[in-house]
Amino acid sequence: MQSCEISSDSTDDPLSSGLRTHRQPRIVVIGAGLAGLAAAKILLDNGFTDVTVLEASDHVGGRVQSVQHGKATLELGATWIHGANGNPVYHLAEDNRLLEHTREDERSVERISLYTKNGVAHYQTNCGRRIPKDLVEEFSDLYNEVYELTQEFFQNGKPVCAESQNSVGVFTRDVVRKRIMLDPDDSESTKKLKLSMLQQYLKVESCESSSPSMDEVSLSEFGEWTEIPGAHYVIPGGFMKVIELLAQDIPSRTISLGKPVRCIHWNYSAQQQEKVSKGNDTDGGNNHNDCNYGCRPEEDPRSLGHPVHVECEDEEWIRADHVIVTASLGVLKKSHEAMFSPSLPEDKVLAIEKLGISTTDKIFLEYAEPFWSPECNSIQFVWEDEAQLEQLVYPEELWYKKICSFDVLYPPERYGYMLSGWICGQEALLMERCDDETVAETCTELLRRFTGNPNIPKPRRILRSSWGSNPYIRGSYSFTRVGSNGGDFERLAMPLPYAKSTKAPPLQVLFAGEATHRKYYSTTHGALLSGQREATRLIEMYQDLHTAETTKPNK
Repeated sequence: MQSCEISSDSTDDPLSSGLRTHRQPRIVVIGAGLAGLAAAKILLDNGFTDVTVLEASDHVGGRVQSVQHGKATLELGATWIHGANGNPVYHLAEDNRLLEHTREDERSVERISLYTKNGVAHYQTNCGRRIPKDLVEEFSDLYNEVYELTQEFFQNGKPVCAESQNSVGVFTRDVVRKRIMLDPDDSESTKKLKLSMLQQYLKVESCESSSPSMDEVSLSEFGEWTEIPGAHYVIPGGFMKVIELLAQDIPSRTISLGKPVRCIHWNYSAQQQEKVSKGNDTDGGNNHNDCNYGCRPEEDPRSLGHPVHVECEDEEWIRADHVIVTASLGVLKKSHEAMFSPSLPEDKVLAIEKLGISTTDKIFLEYAEPFWSPECNSIQFVWEDEAQLEQLVYPEELWYKKICSFDVLYPPERYGYMLSGWICGQEALLMERCDDETVAETCTELLRRFTGNPNIPKPRRILRSSWGSNPYIRGSYSFTRVGSNGGDFERLAMPLPYAKSTKAPPLQVLFAGEATHRKYYSTTHGALLSGQREATRLIEMYQDLHTAETTKPNK
């Protein structure tokens, strides 16, 4: 845990100031997702009372969005608790009995592949034929062997060859193709099927990584992402239950919904000192509003005690000693230049630019009756005409070719007859622009084509996510893009200002969210832990203040 050194003989450092004035530090948390709520909860639990959470949307949860559907809960966002041993999200759910009704087929101890559980995945080609199960298993073993090789570059310090372009996709495609073509036992038609399956597997991998293509994922860094041991769990009542647990002890007045932030003005005291002083000389008798909200900071000389000012879209200005920013990497990529004044340091901007984030969307289709067989757990789309393609780039009208599969939701007693489709990258954004009717028709045509069953009906209901076009999210989760590394996550997490100077109050702007966790990026536990991490930074800095207050002798 990084700490901030403050000179003990200084007369203007925030600890000394806080002790003299007995003023609670004002802390603003931007974002009410897992990171923001975790930070606010820890701060409130540790005696900080002046905490405000600003959430741009009209609901808490961030990238957790559970939708009630009859007896079932559908997850448009976060779905799994990834690993149990030491996972704070798992322990929160388990301790509060959220996993009591989790069935065996809603647990996975292997490397999960989207919703695939018990049963058999049906790999269907665009010619309407099913690939034999033994051929699928044979290819799957080969793919998983090469997947393990991709982990070794980071974990074993193995040098990356130039031919791979430091790309997981390029490396995987090259190695798997060579092994397929060198197999003397396979016919040419079998080799073509396996090459087509390779493209489908890489689409699935892209959805899991939330990358436009595995070609964009860094090979040298791929193995740093750390998997927590233990099974993966689905929460039957919805992941939103975890959000509710975090929020239940946070007073409702603490959270402001529908409150988007326009700009965070940090180091504000130093910038405005001269301006405010001049204003006081000309209007020394002005009676300023006694509250900490509403007025522009230059109108109130007492704002000099708050180094950060949060300017909201509704023109309200909120003064703060510290701001914890939990905005997604997608939002930071789009808006960091306008969102921070002064601008972010160059190395932090470079980290934002180098790290990757893309969109992975779900498409839920509900049917009155299943058209799939009882043992079928998914329908995987294998395009035979893609066997030899180097890069899967589609014209806009063929966005649907990026849909990699439809998974069967289990158990039917809870979900009814429901499929969940997956699409990622630019094609997901194109899907988001279509209306429900168009997407439902397109998916129906795909299912008819790949299963060879022309009688598959239209779904009676469609529900889908739209993370890419959500202006307050702009993507699903982060990945290490080619050219980035784990240090970029840490650079993004570094609080501002960097300089350990008593002239600039420390920890003015802190950063949390899944994209700030080096080992657990892209996960819910990474988000939660990052929020706790930043709250702990502030708790440690103010420890002397809290100790002084709690040990004060009774009179």
